[in-house]
Amino acid sequence: MIPAFLAACSGGPKRADTVIKINNYEITRAEFEQEFKDSVFGRVDSAQSRKEFLDNLIDRILILEEAQKQGLDNDPLFLKMVEKFWAQSLLKLALEKKSKEIAGAALVSDKTIEEVYQKMMAEGKTTRPYEEMYQQIKWEMIKLQESQMMSQWLTQLHKSAVIQVNKDLVANNKGGIDGK
Repeated sequence: MIPAFLAACSGGPKRADTVIKINNYEITRAEFEQEFKDSVFGRVDSAQSRKEFLDNLIDRILILEEAQKQGLDNDPLFLKMVEKFWAQSLLKLALEKKSKEIAGAALVSDKTIEEVYQKMMAEGKTTRPYEEMYQQIKWEMIKLQESQMMSQWLTQLHKSAVIQVNKDLVANNKGGIDGK
């Protein structure tokens, strides 16, 4: 009964693994450890680096709370910044995912590598032996394939979308969107 009374007096249930409580904001041990590890302070795990990180974290939380009190989290400029960050992060994630898919799908046969090598020899673009050129040619061919696959993916996205552009509104005063 006493623990329930103490929890009620402290303003609500307290999580057992809370390591920091600032006003109504709580940080668990797992959250603290992850934040520490991801920070520049986490490069060296020492008592001093943990203290510096803790001080910095508390300062950040206090500043964020003050910004919220001032309504800055509803400011149109802030919301636009969040929107841009969200879009950039999502774009990066989507491109990384597609790049990984494509990287696993690109294949170049030894016959193709040999044909490219023979063409390079005929055009005087190399005098190095095939064995020395094999890996370089293979790498370049795979990168070319990956680039083509990415381009095909983007083309498919364009084809499956409904895109409308008002060129008069996009154009600058110097002659239009197409430079005319």
